[in-house]
Amino acid sequence: MPVVFREKGFRFLFYANEGDPREPVHVHVIKDGIDAKFWLWPEIVVAYNDGFNAKTLRELTEIIESRRPEIDHAWNDFFG
Repeated sequence: MPVVFREKGFRFLFYANEGDPREPVHVHVIKDGIDAKFWLWPEIVVAYNDGFNAKTLRELTEIIESRRPEIDHAWNDFFG
């Protein structure tokens, strides 16, 4: 489970086994046992949410938007 980065207590990560065939680029966000998954393209969209409130989801979307190139790079480095 490669952690791409940590910010404000959140872990932004993806899982080593992301499906077969592999799912499109996305990132999981976990904090305090709560998690969500965001698709990155063509726009950032919540794929699922297991407990974050709307304000937190907006904040996470902004963080992902600002660091999307970093997430893409980590994804491509890991999955080739």
